[in-house]
Amino acid sequence: MKPARFDYQRADTLAEVHAALAEYGNDARVMAGGQTLMPMLSMRLARPKLLVDIMHLPELARIEADAKVIRIGAGVRQAELLAWPELAQRQPLLASALPWVGHAQTRSRGTVCGSVAHADPSAELPLAMLALDGSIELSAGRKRRSVTAQDFFTGMMSTARGHDELIEAVSIPTRRAGTGTAFAEFGRRHGDFAIVACAAVVAADRVTLAVGGVGDKPERRDFPALDGGALDDALNAFAWDLDARDDLHATAAYRRELVRRMGRDTIEEARRCIA
Repeated sequence: MKPARFDYQRADTLAEVHAALAEYGNDARVMAGGQTLMPMLSMRLARPKLLVDIMHLPELARIEADAKVIRIGAGVRQAELLAWPELAQRQPLLASALPWVGHAQTRSRGTVCGSVAHADPSAELPLAMLALDGSIELSAGRKRRSVTAQDFFTGMMSTARGHDELIEAVSIPTRRAGTGTAFAEFGRRHGDFAIVACAAVVAADRVTLAVGGVGDKPERRDFPALDGGALDDALNAFAWDLDARDDLHATAAYRRELVRRMGRDTIEEARRCIA
């Protein structure tokens, strides 16, 4: 199929983007990497009146970092972040998750913020954002707000972004001393969306486990420093709380068992990485 007719605007300033979104609202789509949007246009799952290209705005193409936060602009491609020399030291969970995002070809075009905006429940970057207490920076005209990943992902490919808002950047805390992280994913083939994916952040007194691919959005659970049977019981309760369903790829029971087994393995790996 071919896309329905739409107008194209190459934005040269942020003000142009904001003006277009304010005028067209839900009839506008922002294009960055286009790795998800273009197939949706071709299948007419998206039928915007206006496509706003933001990939020529240098202020959106930056990776900025300080001692506490990594800020990734809306124009930063996934391959650029993966190749950033400081990534593994500043945030090893992102360094572990990014190679699982699509394929090298799609990572060379797809953007970090684009994946977050699409909010696929099986996608790796929304899962990592949730596990790491990341936040999403939204702007509309002169208005700015920051939304935590916990509040941003609201359902199946649904977010808290307003129709007139642009995702300018995402911010992710840098690794804190005394913590370990790990990421694991199970799918039919490497590069496919995850049947189940787990991201763990572990400290001496707490465990955070985020799970994707099971419900209609990634889910997170915080535990005290459990071990042995107590950890198994907590993982079992988490698996049952997730809205697992049967589909073409796996049964709900199979997904719950993956959460139990992969969850424990991911947490144990994160514990071995505490530094």
